[in-house]
Amino acid sequence: MRYQYLACCSIAAAATTLCAPVSARAEARIEVHLPAQSMAASLRDVGRLFGRNVSVDEEAVAGREAAAVDGNLTFEEALAAVLAGSGLKANSSQGGAVIHGLAQNEGDNGTIVVTGSHIRGAPVASTTLTYNREEMRDAGQSSVADVIRAIPQNFGGGQNAGLGYNVPSASGADLDGGSSINLRGLGSDATLTLLNGRRMSYAGAAQAVDVSAIPFGAIERIDIVPDGASALFGSDAVAGVANIILRRGFDGLDASARIGGSTDGGNFQQQYGVTAGKVWNSRSATFAYEYARTTAIEADQRSYAEDRVPGLTLSPYLRHHNASLVLRQNLLGNLTFDLDALYNRRWWEQTIPLNAAGDLSVSRADFTRPSESWSAAPSLTLALPADWLVTLGGSYGWNRSKFGGTYVYGTTKIDASSGIYRNETSNIELSGNGKLVSVPGGDIKAAVGVGYRKSTFQRSGSSASAFIDASQDSYYAFGELSVPVFGAGQAPALGRSLDLSLAARYERYPDVDSVVTPKLGLIYAPSADVSLKGSWGKSFRTPTLYEQFRPATTLLYNASTLGGTGGGTAIYVSGGNPDLKPERSTNWSATLDLHPRGLAGAKLQITYFDIHYRDRIVSPITYASQSLSNPAYADYITLDPSAVEQAAAIARGATFTNYTGSAYNPSTVVAIVDNSNVNAGRQTVRGVDVLASYEFALGKGTLRSAINGSYIDSKQQLSAEQAVTPLAGTLFNPPHFRGRGEISWSRDGLSLLGAFNYIGPVRDTRSTPSVRVAGMVPVDFTLRYSLDHAKGALSGIDLIASIQNAFNDKPSSIAITSYYDTPYDSTNYSPYGRVLSLTVSKKW
Repeated sequence: MRYQYLACCSIAAAATTLCAPVSARAEARIEVHLPAQSMAASLRDVGRLFGRNVSVDEEAVAGREAAAVDGNLTFEEALAAVLAGSGLKANSSQGGAVIHGLAQNEGDNGTIVVTGSHIRGAPVASTTLTYNREEMRDAGQSSVADVIRAIPQNFGGGQNAGLGYNVPSASGADLDGGSSINLRGLGSDATLTLLNGRRMSYAGAAQAVDVSAIPFGAIERIDIVPDGASALFGSDAVAGVANIILRRGFDGLDASARIGGSTDGGNFQQQYGVTAGKVWNSRSATFAYEYARTTAIEADQRSYAEDRVPGLTLSPYLRHHNASLVLRQNLLGNLTFDLDALYNRRWWEQTIPLNAAGDLSVSRADFTRPSESWSAAPSLTLALPADWLVTLGGSYGWNRSKFGGTYVYGTTKIDASSGIYRNETSNIELSGNGKLVSVPGGDIKAAVGVGYRKSTFQRSGSSASAFIDASQDSYYAFGELSVPVFGAGQAPALGRSLDLSLAARYERYPDVDSVVTPKLGLIYAPSADVSLKGSWGKSFRTPTLYEQFRPATTLLYNASTLGGTGGGTAIYVSGGNPDLKPERSTNWSATLDLHPRGLAGAKLQITYFDIHYRDRIVSPITYASQSLSNPAYADYITLDPSAVEQAAAIARGATFTNYTGSAYNPSTVVAIVDNSNVNAGRQTVRGVDVLASYEFALGKGTLRSAINGSYIDSKQQLSAEQAVTPLAGTLFNPPHFRGRGEISWSRDGLSLLGAFNYIGPVRDTRSTPSVRVAGMVPVDFTLRYSLDHAKGALSGIDLIASIQNAFNDKPSSIAITSYYDTPYDSTNYSPYGRVLSLTVSKKW
């Protein structure tokens, strides 16, 4: 049945896109009748009437009124009518528009900063995915975690809630219920996540950013560039960069409440939020707070788990308080002060059985992991002549996550190796961007900057041997150019326009390495209907402090346990490596962008991407039991070690544990096996992204269809001596294909949306022959009705009713080896099942 759902939804989307009425082939016109009201309300209405995304700088429109608008208008004409006489501008963006003013910190041309460049208004040669606030709400999404789960370019592994204990550490883990973005499945630590363009602190042991710490009411939009961006933003941006933009200049009060839950049981969701803002004179302030609570999903609530893993918690209990504050103050006319601040406190709980019968009264492990984080990013921006802005900005982030819990055996309770991870990140940067010179094709613009960043990581616990206290400094400088070679009408024989971008960044990590990363971009439009984009660059990821300084563990085994023959013992060492160097990648992409004028509202982007990732930090020996028998591991084996070599290996370990059953005897040791972290791995990732959308007037409303599909093929090699193995399409890795399609209709505050989410199958290669694990096709429906034009107590009320996974598609079962293994691929498929929710919000 799941493939019938996919087929029906695909046919409907294709029919909507290809079989639109003839009237839609010209610029769509509809009857627009708006009363005189606030400009913010009129702009929202225009977006809903035309089914377009209209992103508004709320500070720019605060307190402004729009005149009544009546007529048979196009989208652009309607916007112009609403903005008439205001001095505000509408910039085209992703088929919609961004509304902004000529604020002092934007320069005279009113251009805005875009993710993917430090230069305001610069065209970006890489594909950009943009999700604005209203788009998320129309889809029934209520958190950043909801949004990223639906993005085909994102992988559910990494640091994310609900990952099972059978997920390999290289694919992800659930430390404390946080959520992270993991583009292309390269790891949460290979995607750079920013908040209003600034770095946040890492969370837990992984070098990942917890996006679930942001209150949903504070978010204006999310920009994602799934392409290497280290030349622009530095370490971690191997797979791409995500920038979460907070609402600025909101004037009013917005309160919301959401209730939801799974029809199969568990996952009862409560979410309450309030956003308050004020704009006055030369300043603005926006505060958002959110409380949310989600109950656990237990194995006995799911048919595919109740008999296989009784007593196991499949999805944890979560509770959090999130808060944010965004301030802006104009100080001296051309000098502006900004402050972005964020606070999060979360509780995570999970129970696993310690016996095969799943009898929790006999034995169990109760885990409770509270976490806390906060960050602040102040900045001063000075507007100078020639459209230059100079910014002195800084940021500080702090995160503390507790781990561990309690083992319970009847009435006996034992500490489960509890401890704390603590991360700090601080940064200061001086940068500027603006116009260098005007040429016939436009303005050549530049951005330059220098900065310093420091990261600190601590781990403490019940065992002194687990203690880590380390820090890393980095110094950097960057430069970027945007060059319009020629523009429309200048060189008709060559095409419509050609734009080039060049960027480079230098970073120095004392005691680690220095890295130089370039990036080149090209956008060529042979006509107004077609654009060709190309991007090439280098990216890198510096080793995490955990990867470098995790205390080594030294174990003594019988040699036969590690694959040896002939008796004797062997010393096995694993842990961090302070000599690690940065991981490096070469990225390139090519995009065909079609936006035919003869088919107004239609857009198609096809992107091919290619990533060669080398010097990956890995534990080179995959199977410890083959350490002494597999020739591929020979470089990590020391045969017949001397007493001095044995003593050095034992001294490396914070602990030395003997599993042989007899006393340690140096004369019987036949080998030392070193499985510590090394720069040895290689990965290749390549594939195709397809983005298509089409919208047109239908009756008195607007119909919109959109498809985002991503095909990926990835392989890895842990060391030069080992075989190349597939990643994509295998268990606990991204499937080869993921896609999301949407069809929506909107009119006068009412919107209806249907979506299918195709998550392809994978193969379980842990056995021979491998086993196919079927994919999932959850289908969602959302109804939204806004009473913006109502009078009295009903004015400003917004209702959202949503059914996620309406047909209750379930994950397929996989083989397990332990009673606490999750019996499905928890990196790709969800145990939520059908989820019903209702959201009620009101604005004053």
